[in-house]
Amino acid sequence: MSRLTLNDFKVKTSLPVQWGDMDAANHVNNSVYMRWVESARLAYFTEMGMDTSFSGQDAGPILAWQDCKYILPVTYPDTVTIGIRTLQVEPDRFRMECGIFSEKHDRLVAIAKQVIVPYDFRQLHKIPMPEAWLLGIDRIEEG
Repeated sequence: MSRLTLNDFKVKTSLPVQWGDMDAANHVNNSVYMRWVESARLAYFTEMGMDTSFSGQDAGPILAWQDCKYILPVTYPDTVTIGIRTLQVEPDRFRMECGIFSEKHDRLVAIAKQVIVPYDFRQLHKIPMPEAWLLGIDRIEEG
């Protein structure tokens, strides 16, 4: 299996590592990686054309599951670039993958995966994948 590179991702987000991101172990705390991934996910949703306001809409994304494999510790100062892509689309969800890359180390430092479920906030249940989401994912991944 070849190692992921930033070229494997069409949507990318860069964020500076903050001094306060580090913990007592002198590296970025694991919870910060999830915030970085969340920022990348919202950038991807915006590229899809998805409404991420969560106000007055019927359907929106729900994070159903996520994990993260930590490969190399990140420390301040640094900048990370998070690449994100859709790996698989199913009738009622899609699976995403993020590669987190350190500028200082010039390499992949973590891999995170998520499952996103379309959810009807008015009826309080999951729904099939909206056609607009499918088109948005295709536009990103094929474009």
